[in-house]
Amino acid sequence: MTRRGFFLLSGTAVLAAAAFRGFTRNSVASETGETFEVTKTDAEWKAILTDEQYRILRHEDTERPFTSALNTEKRKGIFHCAGCDLPVYSSEAKYDSGTGWPSFWEALPNAIGTREDTSLFMTRTECHCRRCGGHLGHIFNDGPPPTGMRHCINGMAMTFAPATAA
Repeated sequence: MTRRGFFLLSGTAVLAAAAFRGFTRNSVASETGETFEVTKTDAEWKAILTDEQYRILRHEDTERPFTSALNTEKRKGIFHCAGCDLPVYSSEAKYDSGTGWPSFWEALPNAIGTREDTSLFMTRTECHCRRCGGHLGHIFNDGPPPTGMRHCINGMAMTFAPATAA
């Protein structure tokens, strides 16, 4: 099986599991007891996010692979959290992992938080915006140099700001 086939199969399994659980997972902050600089009520998050962004950022859902325009974004610039606009990733660290999600070999300094995720019968490293707690994706140790890490990020969890010409 190819790497792409494996990830497509894995993505299908993730979507099936999400459908099975009925998107009933509680919000990130309520599950972990963490506090964040930017906090909003559930109604306030729903008012500023699209339905898909809300499910991803606030309930740790996953977008379908190869559906985000940010997966093929090649311009220089900065990727921001779609929940609170914190800069989280630079285009300088972006690469094509072939998985169907925007991938980066490192986050910007002081941009993300991590925690162990034991859902879906496996242990992974979940990453989230350190300012609002919005779920971004997961981190794996099969990435390129210099870090060897792959931050597999939901494109709907971010916005993109192209670099301006100097």
